[in-house]
Amino acid sequence: MSIWQDIAERISAHTGQPFAPHAPTGLGGGCINSAFKLGDGTRTWFVKTNDAARLDMFEAEAAGLGALASGEAIRVPRALCTGTTEGLSFIVMEHLALGHGTDSGWIKAGRQLAALHRNSAAGFGWTRSNTIGATPQHNNWRDDWLAFWREQRLGFQLELAGSNGYGGRLQSLGEQLLDRFPALIDHAPEPSLLHGDLWGGNLGFTHEGEPVIYDPATYYGDREAELAMTELFGGFSADFYAAYREAWPMDAGYRIRRELYNLYHVLNHLNLFGGGYGSQAQAMMQRLLAEC
Repeated sequence: MSIWQDIAERISAHTGQPFAPHAPTGLGGGCINSAFKLGDGTRTWFVKTNDAARLDMFEAEAAGLGALASGEAIRVPRALCTGTTEGLSFIVMEHLALGHGTDSGWIKAGRQLAALHRNSAAGFGWTRSNTIGATPQHNNWRDDWLAFWREQRLGFQLELAGSNGYGGRLQSLGEQLLDRFPALIDHAPEPSLLHGDLWGGNLGFTHEGEPVIYDPATYYGDREAELAMTELFGGFSADFYAAYREAWPMDAGYRIRRELYNLYHVLNHLNLFGGGYGSQAQAMMQRLLAEC
């Protein structure tokens, strides 16, 4: 049995309907997984594959999509099933044709994200660890946000960077920064349900203008960490930010915390891709240290 025959049978079993697809269509846009569109002329599914050892990553993604959907605030693709076949792991989810947003779509996205963030929990973390890109992301529950971010976000990425050979000044600045955390995270956020990896490549719009978020790294954390990442790689529409802040204004001091939260993602890119992210991370740490 071929890989695609096996996946088609899993789809049939989970939907309760026969599914005999045409040959899969490869899709671009991802640097971690391979992506495909699989359809039979009536129904179409989106399928991602990776090595069989990465099944847990897809299971965490499916759980994250379910958690975001349960927030009943913004649309996410429905995850159908995960599994392994012929040395590959896979996830099958609802296929949505997505495009660019209009002004009204961006306004809706800002309001809906604020509504998603209103979903709270008793602490910071999540029911399981997941991944940010291909990097492990630990989500052990903590009552203290400052400790959570220092240990399971920046501290972890700095330790990983050290094991990847990025030492010297990067580690020296990182140690100073970890010691001065209380002066930088100077507010007491409530735990918010977060997408966790929200940049322009993980938000789209249906043809009807409905916002959709996908490829999550879900956990409960400071909502400002989510807003910060939306600004990291080019940013979203000005209408998006205005709509979000109208629904839920930002606390004072966000500008500094934004830099601190985005340092996590820059360090993650250093660990994944190398290159100039090391010098960018050092510059960010120097700016942050100058604030405290």
